[in-house]
Amino acid sequence: MKKLFIFLGVILLVSGCGKYDDSDLIKDLSKKVEQSQAYHMTGTLEIYRNEEKYTYAVESSYKEGDLFKVNLINQNNNHEQIILKNKEGVYVITPSLNKSFKFQSDWPYNNSQIYLLQPIITDLNNDNDRTFEKTDNGYVITSKVNYSSERDFSNQKIYVDNDINITKVEVLDSDNNVQMCLTVTDIDFKAKFDGNYFDSNNYLKQIEEKEDTKKEQQEEDNEVTNDSNKEQNKNQQSTDTTTSKIQDIVYPMYVPVDTQLSGQDIVETVTGERVILTFTGESAFTVVQETISDEETTTNYVYGDPYLILDTVGSITDYSVSWISNGVEYSVMSDTMEIDELLTVAQSISVKAVSK
Repeated sequence: MKKLFIFLGVILLVSGCGKYDDSDLIKDLSKKVEQSQAYHMTGTLEIYRNEEKYTYAVESSYKEGDLFKVNLINQNNNHEQIILKNKEGVYVITPSLNKSFKFQSDWPYNNSQIYLLQPIITDLNNDNDRTFEKTDNGYVITSKVNYSSERDFSNQKIYVDNDINITKVEVLDSDNNVQMCLTVTDIDFKAKFDGNYFDSNNYLKQIEEKEDTKKEQQEEDNEVTNDSNKEQNKNQQSTDTTTSKIQDIVYPMYVPVDTQLSGQDIVETVTGERVILTFTGESAFTVVQETISDEETTTNYVYGDPYLILDTVGSITDYSVSWISNGVEYSVMSDTMEIDELLTVAQSISVKAVSK
């Protein structure tokens, strides 16, 4: 009889090895993230908008002390942006444009974030109705999400391997269509970072050094030309800066019902040109398109949140959506529309431009 109990005990132990139920898996996954003093995660992020796909190479970093850094590189144009949170605030830094935006924001805690582990764990723990599935490669957990500006984003699927590592995250709409997908290639929970890794001044300094090098190279190039060519080049450069034009006015392909384009104005600015599209009716809004200059490093202050809009990281507030793409700054503003519909208008501007 004693041997029988021992035998049954061994069978139960073996059969239970490597298997989790819902609560135990969430508990161990949460513990792994919460007890980590630092992590570095790499992967590929795919975003689906208007039957188009935007692909980013992603590096997400965290260090104890509420320090976050997300590098996003658009794979279509190699455009890099950095979202950074440190003790001074939240920044979006765009090296190629010499631009930095500082946000008055609770990012990343005020919304779901597909590329950071803490918000993913928060969503799992906040949903008592989450579902759990065992697969050959691990587990799949489905929970609700909190994208306040994307109300149609309803659920996320988190794929976890047998070593309790997240391997993929999908965000789905109310029709279960995948809207975003992060495929994780590596997570290092013992990551080490340089002392200035989360210092915004470090990246702004790199931008300034790059511009100094660019100016020095231009000066060296000018020295090998004659005086008349120098003057001609100087005049041409000045003209290019002050008379930059918007080659194509881009119109939103989505306009709310009982709303129509009522005005189109073109204004000359210091950096070139500004186009103002006015839509009036039931859901009035304004679209502004403005040329920008990359000659000086500037930091703009924004009351809002950084947000992935089409092919870039822009900003979103309760009444506006703004972003920069192909040398043009876009803003969509309304004091009557809900932010999710305003965002739909903004995202519809990604389609082919209509020439002037």
